[in-house]
Formats: sequence, C-alpha cells, structure tokens
Amino acid sequence: MDEQTKLALEAAAFRTLRDHLATRTDVQNIDMMNLAGFCRNCLSRWYQEAADEKNIAITKDEAREIFYGMPFSQWKEQHQNDATDAQKAAFEKSHP
Repeated sequence: MDEQTKLALEAAAFRTLRDHLATRTDVQNIDMMNLAGFCRNCLSRWYQEAADEKNIAITKDEAREIFYGMPFSQWKEQHQNDATDAQKAAFEKSHP
C-alpha cells in the first residue's frame, strides 16, 4: 500500500471514531480514561499536536471544537455528568 492511501485510510478511521463518539454522548470521558486510557480530550490534544508538527497554529480550544463539533463548554453543558465516586476511584487506581 502506498503512503498516501495509508494516510487516507488512517484519516477515515479517525473521522469514523470521532463521529462514533459524537453519537455516544452517554459514554463519559472518565469512563473512556478508566477503560482505555484516553478520552475525547486526548484525541483533540493529539490533533493539536499533529497540527503543531506541521507548523499549523491551533489552540487547545480550537482543537476541542474541531473534535467535539461544538465549543467544549457547550458539549460539557449538554452531555457531561459529574463523575461518581466509583468513577473517581477507578480513575485514581488506573492513573496513580
């Protein structure tokens, strides 16, 4: 497989993951962190870091808006719940 095709497939997979997570607002970031070690914020940060590598200036908030499809504050207001004690304990255990 040539590099351009590989890059296009990787980008398509990323967009599919982003779109899937956009439909699964019931899955909280803390749950993702506890189970997989990354969350939507990590993905937006990785997007920002990739832009930085290409000398493209994108702020943290801009990267989050690109990933979340709306300002992060709006997403939090609409979809984020307060973490339960059990979620917090699991996070502390998995991220000492």
